[in-house]
Amino acid sequence: MQDEVQFAGFGGQGIMLMGQILAQAGMEAGHEVVWIPSYGPEMRGGTAYCTVVISDRLIGSPIIRNPKHLVAMNRPSLEKFAPAVKPGGVIFINSSMINIDAGRDDVDAIKVPIIKIATDLGNIKTANIIALAAFVARSGIVDFDLLKKAVQDKFAGKQKLIPINMKALEEGRKAALGS
Repeated sequence: MQDEVQFAGFGGQGIMLMGQILAQAGMEAGHEVVWIPSYGPEMRGGTAYCTVVISDRLIGSPIIRNPKHLVAMNRPSLEKFAPAVKPGGVIFINSSMINIDAGRDDVDAIKVPIIKIATDLGNIKTANIIALAAFVARSGIVDFDLLKKAVQDKFAGKQKLIPINMKALEEGRKAALGS
């Protein structure tokens, strides 16, 4: 089993954090993991993307041309990366910023209004955690409890942020599974 995920959006949307948390959850599951960040020429507001590879065997190359999954946080990212996603993968679409579909009928496309959900939670900064939770719940790439643990570990130095991020995880899961 090998899964590849491309996270993509504008700098400042928490793209790298989503990738780091997923990679941590993959390691907690005992898998081989690679996380590769990439930034545009400007950080905040520029293009940012990262790739996470999770495998039950050694990873031959961290460079992935056709990922199995995509988490698109803005329209340019969806338009650029969606065509490369392998058939049968999951394409997560941040419908708060993207008003088009994936344009594919051979993938599981999920649209979630993460900014609205984050605003309703009272903290817009949780939008990326909501997106990550929705993607993980839909794809099953890692056990959801391992994702929770990875979020808790990532925010261990900022204990006051853990409760809101746990709520964000649950809201993301509910949005993905329709419950």
